Amino acid sequence: MAPADVDAGAVAQHWWQSLLDGFARGSDLHVPLVVLAAIVAAAVVLSVPLATWRWFGLYVTFVHELGHAFAALMTGRVVHGLRIGLNHSGQLVSSGRRGAGAVWSGFWGYPAPAVVGAALVWAASAGWSGAALSSGAVVLLVSLVFLRNFTGIAVALGSALIAQLLVLFADATTVSYVGLGLGTALLVGSVRDWFKVVSVHTRRRSELASSDAYLLARSTGVPSFLWLAGFAVVIAASVAGSIWWLLGIVAG
Repeated sequence: MAPADVDAGAVAQHWWQSLLDGFARGSDLHVPLVVLAAIVAAAVVLSVPLATWRWFGLYVTFVHELGHAFAALMTGRVVHGLRIGLNHSGQLVSSGRRGAGAVWSGFWGYPAPAVVGAALVWAASAGWSGAALSSGAVVLLVSLVFLRNFTGIAVALGSALIAQLLVLFADATTVSYVGLGLGTALLVGSVRDWFKVVSVHTRRRSELASSDAYLLARSTGVPSFLWLAGFAVVIAASVAGSIWWLLGIVAG
């Protein structure tokens, strides 16, 4: 056997073992206030300035579309593919019975980044950051099956590469801090996207066809503002829960 083959096998084995080890629960996290403030500040820098949002927003859109896809699969619909545009647009193609399944899938776009963000914050606070990271690494790899354009594939591969490197080389504390930062950034990004879709309904109505709330209103007859309110309730609950968990991990 060639040395290169041995090395490749050893690396694969190490990666697999690291992935499995990540599912073990670590100790509860306690973070000095100054460190937590720095993590939150880094998350805001990722999600608010246009220069960084241009790129991080693609990841938020990716999570948005995965929310649609996962909700569709939950109801037995078939996911044929999804696309992500450089302008932060996204499109999921699925088929199946119309009705509740299509509505359920249509709802879980905008709330998805907030729910995932809250899950990451909770996982870090409870010692499950490794499990969250390992699960995310698997989801990112599986999602490649559904992606149908270069931008989507690039976002998934880049995210998967970062997740795999963390699985392989990062210590537990680093993984926890990354989980907190990414979770908080997703929460901020979700709030930002909600205000963006509200602006589509109030000031940029020529873009209504891009709004999930508008599409849901057309298919159900329920007014758009109620769907926007539904998104807001889930996002607000995710943010509130995350703030509670963040406050709970501040070291005394």
